[in-house]
Amino acid sequence: MKALFIGGTGTISMGIIKALAKDPIWEVYLLNRGNRKDEVPEGINQIVADIGNEEDVAKKLEGMNFDVVSDFIAFDVSAVERDYRLFKGKTKQYIFISSASAYAKPAASYVITEGTTLSNPYWEYSRNKIACEEFLMEKYRTEGFPVTIVRPSHTYDERSLPMGVHGNKGFYQVIRRMQEGKQVIIHGDGSSLWAVTFNSDFAIGYTALMGNRHAIGEAFQITGDEILTWNQIYQTIADALGVELKPYYVSSDFLADVGESKGYDFRGGIIGDKAVSVVFDNSKLKRLAPNMTTNIPFQKGARLALNYILSHKDKYEEDPEFDDFCDKVIAACEKAKAEVIAELK
Repeated sequence: MKALFIGGTGTISMGIIKALAKDPIWEVYLLNRGNRKDEVPEGINQIVADIGNEEDVAKKLEGMNFDVVSDFIAFDVSAVERDYRLFKGKTKQYIFISSASAYAKPAASYVITEGTTLSNPYWEYSRNKIACEEFLMEKYRTEGFPVTIVRPSHTYDERSLPMGVHGNKGFYQVIRRMQEGKQVIIHGDGSSLWAVTFNSDFAIGYTALMGNRHAIGEAFQITGDEILTWNQIYQTIADALGVELKPYYVSSDFLADVGESKGYDFRGGIIGDKAVSVVFDNSKLKRLAPNMTTNIPFQKGARLALNYILSHKDKYEEDPEFDDFCDKVIAACEKAKAEVIAELK
């Protein structure tokens, strides 16, 4: 069976292609710019192209048909419209990577199923994913375009760690603050529930959907079974670092408002996603992927990630601007608290 992955070297997709590289049933092709060739497993075929150049891609794929096409870098309707033009009649299954952040915020129930309403007024990213789903499902209903929708939640790997509040350069500065004995900002009171999934576990669920006729025209959320509070997530990371966690709790609304001045989209990323408690009901997925479970719990995954991150510091960039932002937010909150206490005496 032949599979084409558009992108294919990100956190989610790398776990999948590593799994497929060991499966003799699949012949896998990656279509991307070839920037991370050294990390691609042996046996994976590379097509170097920019998916944004539709004419060039069409030429390079001329005469090729696939059992599965998966697009990991489609973020708006124009991207899935392009994919529809490229792959209509050329694939038996098109898998679109949507997002669990597309579910209503807040949802009517913290237990999330594939039937939970899609609506996110806080995050444009999520609304774009919803629009992509609607376009593709309309093509399925009217033309039989063989779409499967996958909604990941927070997936990580050995190169990354889940953090609720970080700057535009990623999570690394939060690790540095922990190492330096500084307070780290946690949104809300840290008690909201969150699901984190290691990418190799995600791959178990995903590969079970590939080529599966029961997945056509359906949506599936793929997450691990482990549910943690943000306090537990940060404490696990601090424990793995061997440092004391010094949390500083800040209202999500406050972070959203003050973060805008620095270009931090906390309104979308926190209020529209991470601040809301979620527990995913994966029973629909497990009917097709009975082996889907949490093989790498976070206490193990965090250590795997930190072992890689701390031994590859050249791959990560410190973020003094975010560091300064944290210091100023904490100082301002402490000043306001002291003033209110003094006023009330």
